[in-house]
Amino acid sequence: MEEYSYFDENPKKGWGFIGAFLALMLFTMMGLGIDGDEYLQHEYLNIPRGYFYIIFTIDGLMILSLILMFLYRKVGIFSFPALLIVHFFMHSYYLSTFLYTDVTNLFLFTGFGMLAIIPKWKFFK
Repeated sequence: MEEYSYFDENPKKGWGFIGAFLALMLFTMMGLGIDGDEYLQHEYLNIPRGYFYIIFTIDGLMILSLILMFLYRKVGIFSFPALLIVHFFMHSYYLSTFLYTDVTNLFLFTGFGMLAIIPKWKFFK
């Protein structure tokens, strides 16, 4: 009986992997844009300046973890959802805002992870 492998045996990044990366990067950049808008209005909204040092650092680390994910590094796989959840809860706690970009990004990560990332898991270092 022939053995079937449902996982891609090729380390080359296909269109599905690249599309998943671009979708995750798009929603991460949208979250960064929201943070930038809040920074421009921080005096009007009475947001403390120290909050933005933390939130922009988290945004930068999220982008870095996506790049690491694209370069087949496992630390990117583990750090991205953790940073995304911290980003979401910081907005929820400090600003009482519900960011749909973060929720959508988490669903994209989960869905695309099942379809594009997990099949390439053995190539991650």
